[in-house]
Amino acid sequence: MHLITAIAPNDKRSAIADGLAGGQAAFEGLVRENQRMIHSLCYRLTGSLEDAEDLAQETFVQAAQHLGEFRGDAKVSSWLYRIAVNRCLNWRRHRQRQERTLEEWSRAGSEPAKDNDPRSGQIQEALMKLPVKQRAAVALVIYDGLNHAEAAGVLGCSETTVSWRLFAARRKLKKLLKTLHPGGAK
Repeated sequence: MHLITAIAPNDKRSAIADGLAGGQAAFEGLVRENQRMIHSLCYRLTGSLEDAEDLAQETFVQAAQHLGEFRGDAKVSSWLYRIAVNRCLNWRRHRQRQERTLEEWSRAGSEPAKDNDPRSGQIQEALMKLPVKQRAAVALVIYDGLNHAEAAGVLGCSETTVSWRLFAARRKLKKLLKTLHPGGAK
């Protein structure tokens, strides 16, 4: 945006905050000026056009939500780069956890349990019957060992929501395991 780049460095923060806080046209200009750069960065970090588009969009949404935090001691493009890199790193961690969980679940469903628990297949079957959000909470907290705060960050919800999902999942698993293996689940 030419208006912002022509302003002296000390005036950047106030100009951005004043100009973009309520000005949709000004923010659209900021997006237009930087979207190719941010999309390219996201693509280089993910290797996926679809994910890069999503992450670039998330970058600008986050920038809009945190305009007041821009200190003005760096260029706007540098600030956007930092947001995009953080979004991509979080995406990568989330993706790796998902892949690891899916791999563990597929192994648990196709191989005998290492601890010789004959119910591992039944547990896997019951897990797959849970709603996806409850299953994700179980996977992150029980299988991956994240605490509730970390799981909340990954799932994009509150710690209370994670706790509720785990509570509901345990209750459903208990019922499901009783029907799959009468006289077993406690």
